[in-house]
Amino acid sequence: MGKDMVSVIMATYNGGEYLAESIGSILCQTYRDLELLISDDGSTEQLAIETLQEYARKDSRVKVEFLQGHHGPAATRNNAIRRATGRYIAFCDSDDRWMPQKLERQIALMEAKGCALSSSSYIICDAGGRETGISISPREISLRMLKHDNKIGCLTAVYDIQRLGRKFYMPLLAKRQDWALFLDILQHVAPAYALTEPLAYYRQRSNSLSSNKLSLVKYNVKVYETVFGFSHWKAIAYFTAVFMPCHLVKVAKRLRDSQQFMAGKHRG
Repeated sequence: MGKDMVSVIMATYNGGEYLAESIGSILCQTYRDLELLISDDGSTEQLAIETLQEYARKDSRVKVEFLQGHHGPAATRNNAIRRATGRYIAFCDSDDRWMPQKLERQIALMEAKGCALSSSSYIICDAGGRETGISISPREISLRMLKHDNKIGCLTAVYDIQRLGRKFYMPLLAKRQDWALFLDILQHVAPAYALTEPLAYYRQRSNSLSSNKLSLVKYNVKVYETVFGFSHWKAIAYFTAVFMPCHLVKVAKRLRDSQQFMAGKHRG
């Protein structure tokens, strides 16, 4: 392993039917200097447990820790971040996938821009893996932009410990902890840069943590309280006056981009 190794963080909880595809997409990266740190949050599904054990046996880059009890996504990811030995920290959820050149392309971008945080666009799929749309990232993401609404898909995020001076961890929020992490990073080193080409596949499942948008409202408010120290009422006011209009614009743009993306695939 070299000095520019990437530590890939994956939190797992059951979902064994997706694990092999997700892990395989990481191990097939053209950027070979990586470790895959998996923290399993008390899976009860035999397929998931056996899949993790199998990959840990056959590839030394895969390092699995089975946690006792159920801790939630933030604490589970933080467990893997603590074990990381690489210069770069990247994230991939256990039902998502990466394209083979994802890390190579993003590390090259970070070296060229001298930035501490990068991301990319990603393709949206349904639970069966069929492509349904696309999320196109802005090329440059300032703290102000990210404060208005999250512009970074967690499955595409990479941050540089060397440039930041330390590891950054996810706040212990039940949801939206990834957005809070990126805001915290950009308070220290901004801006972030992104590749507009899609480099990952996001699996949109009806039972996923982020599927119920209405339930996310209180967690969006909690992010402003946690990261910026807003009072509860100031956080609600900011969410209502700033976040919601920006989020609706983002949703409309994603819908338009997705329609164009799918139309292009059908023509092709």
